[in-house]
Amino acid sequence: MNSPRALAAAALTVLALAGCGSGDTGDADSASPAPSASSTGTSPSTPPPSATAPATASSAPAATLPPGQPGPTATADLTVEFSADGGTVTDTYQLICAGAEPLQAEGVPDPATACTQLAEQGAAPFTDQAAGGAVSCTQQIAGMQRAVVTGSVDGEPVESAFSLTDGCQISRWEQLTGLLGPAEGTL
Repeated sequence: MNSPRALAAAALTVLALAGCGSGDTGDADSASPAPSASSTGTSPSTPPPSATAPATASSAPAATLPPGQPGPTATADLTVEFSADGGTVTDTYQLICAGAEPLQAEGVPDPATACTQLAEQGAAPFTDQAAGGAVSCTQQIAGMQRAVVTGSVDGEPVESAFSLTDGCQISRWEQLTGLLGPAEGTL
């Protein structure tokens, strides 16, 4: 199960390294003159052939990117452990997003919505504002479901538990329905 994630990580690394090598103009081995604004203006996103990885390694990840995307910058890499009864983990979801587009989604209720929500909100929904007791929450229970989300959003590590046990927790869950599913629990 880790091979798709490892493949996505390797693809991101290859593309990142290819992009990093395109600006190096100080080599004595270079047979061409240093790039100028006029020589690089026609195709800024395409590095010279000497700076790219072999065609087989760099062309595979490009097929997974939507047209017009600047690059595969993963803005979210999350794992969700879902518990239908509030105790035993019944499902594990995996989501990797590049901006608002899902690169990899295993078991996620609505990957496109999840990535859009994460792109718009960043890591904010993973902060429990009521945890310190400074916020009063309505006393209601929508269900026993719980979810623990770990990973990173915009490079920021996240580890947060979600439940449907009070108004504040239900509101947090509703911010991430694409990732967690609807906030309609069962008692």
